[in-house]
Amino acid sequence: MLKDITLGQYYPADSVIHRLDPRVKLFSTILYIVALFLVNNIWGWLLVTAFLVAMIALSRVPFSMMLKGVRAIWVLIVITAVCNLFFTQGEDVIFQWKAVAITGQGIHNTIYYSLRLIFLVVGTSVMTLTTSPNKLTDGMEKGFRFLAKIGVPVHEIAMMMSIALRFIPILSEEADKIKKAQMARGADFDEGRLLKKAKSLIPVLVPLFVSAFRRANDLSLAMEARCYHGGEGRTKMKPLKYVGRDYRAYVIVFAFLAAVILFRIFL
Repeated sequence: MLKDITLGQYYPADSVIHRLDPRVKLFSTILYIVALFLVNNIWGWLLVTAFLVAMIALSRVPFSMMLKGVRAIWVLIVITAVCNLFFTQGEDVIFQWKAVAITGQGIHNTIYYSLRLIFLVVGTSVMTLTTSPNKLTDGMEKGFRFLAKIGVPVHEIAMMMSIALRFIPILSEEADKIKKAQMARGADFDEGRLLKKAKSLIPVLVPLFVSAFRRANDLSLAMEARCYHGGEGRTKMKPLKYVGRDYRAYVIVFAFLAAVILFRIFL
């Protein structure tokens, strides 16, 4: 499952989305998430779907890469669907067996919340797959710099998120190596019931946590050896500057959000 996590992975390509300022992609993703929570009818879903498909096509990232993130949370999607399908109350009962009932509202909520999860993961994957961790950190730090005036440690938060994003693919590869090493020693991770499978993961999780703590300690020592003291007074090798395409992207995203709001009100 760790191999399917797209968060923190970067897919290099020469596309319009890749060339956008990271602040544009960051704020656009936030507005896209807001739009997802505002959609309440079929016309809104069609608009969101068209917008997402257009962004994926413009990014030139293979659609299979986007779906990897969905595969990583399929358990959460199934749990969400089952809970909404069997435990949503409503007057239009379609099927009932003892305390379990399937209603029209339950079917509606199952489709609605499952789609929202899928669209949420795929939409955020567009940002992470088209933005390198360094640019994403710079975009977060400069985009939310105004919060520093009220005492929010913007640089430190951006640095922690950057390190966390970098560690995800590293730990994924480390877990895969440990699992293959344990399988070479005769470990079986596929047979048995759920409890047995969970116990069989202990030989993988223990060395994985040890490796994670060791890497974190090495990273802290390296930062101290280079006299790192935060972002105060530091300069950027490639400072972020808005250009024409960034302003046009803002116009498109705000128009998309306005259309979703209008569909919610009038349709």
